[in-house]
Amino acid sequence: MFEFAWPWLFVLVPLPWVVRQLLSPLNSDRQRGMKVPFIRAIGHAVEGVSSSAYQSRRLGLILLAYLAWFLLLAAAARPQWLGEPVPQQLEGRDMMLAIDLSESMQEQDFQLGGQLINRLVATKVVAGDFVERREGDRVGLILFGEQAYLQAPLTRDLKTVKQLLNEAQIGLAGQRTAIGDAIGLAVKRFKEGKSQQRVLVLLTDGTTTAGVLSPNKAAELAAAEDVTVYTIGIGRDSSQVDLLRRFLGRGGSPEIDEAALKNIAEKTGGRYFRATDLQQLSEIYAELDKLEPVDQGSDYYRPIISLYQWPLLGGILALCLVSILQRRKA
Repeated sequence: MFEFAWPWLFVLVPLPWVVRQLLSPLNSDRQRGMKVPFIRAIGHAVEGVSSSAYQSRRLGLILLAYLAWFLLLAAAARPQWLGEPVPQQLEGRDMMLAIDLSESMQEQDFQLGGQLINRLVATKVVAGDFVERREGDRVGLILFGEQAYLQAPLTRDLKTVKQLLNEAQIGLAGQRTAIGDAIGLAVKRFKEGKSQQRVLVLLTDGTTTAGVLSPNKAAELAAAEDVTVYTIGIGRDSSQVDLLRRFLGRGGSPEIDEAALKNIAEKTGGRYFRATDLQQLSEIYAELDKLEPVDQGSDYYRPIISLYQWPLLGGILALCLVSILQRRKA
């Protein structure tokens, strides 16, 4: 869309004529010293002329001078072309997912399509969809077991984060569980960013059995850095799973340390969730979407292309032509 930024400047269009009317006529010697061709030409419009040919030449000169004046005003009024509205990338939050890869995550106590799947596969199915919906946020991925590893730094490339999540394998980070170290690593990565909204979603099916940092100390560090931690305990009650495991001769499964997970969430302003089946896990991530909604604000900008150079060039050329014609007449 074409428009002038300062259209009010066009009220100055009659200025040369007004100046000529208000100022007293100059004598011929002073007129020769004046080098304002369009004022001089316009002045002849109110002077008598003796011949039609002379009058026609003067009229053409006056119109050309007025054209130069109008083009210069048009350039000063800042003509511009406004492009179509373009959505502007809004600054979202920084969000980390910390996924437990300890040995107990291979427990098959979830169902998908009538078939048993292990806890990690269930996490990939639900958390992968959750990542895809975080458009506008920077999302990172931490995998932890006996140690915590940064698998994906904070990024808006959500497809890559989801792919790295799908490629995660049980035992990749060790057989035991270091919940505190996972939180500590997330806090460290958050401190490197500039976002004021920092969220960690930690999913585990056990209790801390490894690591340097205790869950309680890690929660204090997260709270000090304004990191909100949502904790998810995944898997059925150990009593239900252990019946089958003992029948198969595999021993008991570790108990989820719900007290520690609740403490982490409470200290950081988050919430603790428990998921014993795929439906509950999906509902938890849907609830997280509500608690930490993606910013849907409609912030747009319109690209502006300045066009002042064209009327400016035209005005300069018109002035040059007026000057040339004035000299030839003389």
